[in-house]
Amino acid sequence: MTASKREAGDEPEHGFSTRAVSHPVYTTSTYVFGSVAELDAAAALGGKLYAREFNPTTALLESRLASLEGAENAVVLASGMAAFGALVLSLLSQDDEIIVHRTLYSNTTTMTEQGLPRFGIKTVAVDLSDPTNLDGVFTSRTKAVYFETPINPTGDVLDIAAIASRAHQAGLLVFVDRTFASPALQRPLQCGADIVLHSLTKYVSGHGDLLGGALLGRMELIEKIRDRGLRYITGAVLSPMASSLILRGIKTLPLRMERHGSNALAIARMLDGHAAVKWVNYPFLPSHPRHAIAKRQMSGGSGMLSFGLRGGFEAARQFLDNLKLITLAVSLGDAETLVMHPASLALQLLF
Repeated sequence: MTASKREAGDEPEHGFSTRAVSHPVYTTSTYVFGSVAELDAAAALGGKLYAREFNPTTALLESRLASLEGAENAVVLASGMAAFGALVLSLLSQDDEIIVHRTLYSNTTTMTEQGLPRFGIKTVAVDLSDPTNLDGVFTSRTKAVYFETPINPTGDVLDIAAIASRAHQAGLLVFVDRTFASPALQRPLQCGADIVLHSLTKYVSGHGDLLGGALLGRMELIEKIRDRGLRYITGAVLSPMASSLILRGIKTLPLRMERHGSNALAIARMLDGHAAVKWVNYPFLPSHPRHAIAKRQMSGGSGMLSFGLRGGFEAARQFLDNLKLITLAVSLGDAETLVMHPASLALQLLF
């Protein structure tokens, strides 16, 4: 069984919510064979000899995600960062270059600025809010463009189709992290992306009790990542139990994302009219400068937004200390409302 084969109930004619339901659980890590012939047959099917290479529950999760995403194939990994590491270390080599948006998840920034250069891979940061900024940046060594939309931590959006069009004209691959939206709201492959990255830890799981990551896209690209990145480079396999829990979370993903979006929009509207608030960044507010882009490539707003207070840094810290219902925590996608202060976190990291 591979991610390219559709499971029962995953047929394209079924709706998104129907395709999100039902799964078995296989937790074994070692497979027993009754004869050498059985062992040979399993090996011939792509090395299905050990749980790092294959597990039925994990394979079902991959098939389910590929179906919901509209992807040819999917591979799941132990975390979102494991997915990013497997992606770049499988598809890029020494002397290659990758273009990234200037704002990325903090750990991804560390990987691109400090990790990849150790392997001879150059990262070029560009403001992709204007896709024309790609012009003149490409070189013969450039292999890919990578960005998030919505962006962590601001929640702002980038135009996937416009960026992908320019990148493809230059013969580049396009990698998009859209953890902040989930497949219930946005499908970058339909907008021109070659590979989509998830942190399954967040909205797709939705319960705040596990780590997971996923890469989805064309068959040949994903199989290259599976064969190199997952089996040999990182070995960052998602456990069968985590796969089962993520399948559990997917069952309620459409309903959860609808409520996340309606709640976030209500909060954004309230903040937008508050005297103490200087700005609000939520693309599904009609006043947002990239509202049209968000409406074009997303079916709804996610639960992520950012805002600034007129009182500045200290006012933000005081605001956090006075919250009664909202939890101060570094994550997203759980049932509880969470809040963090990136400026304080950045200050601690500097010292």
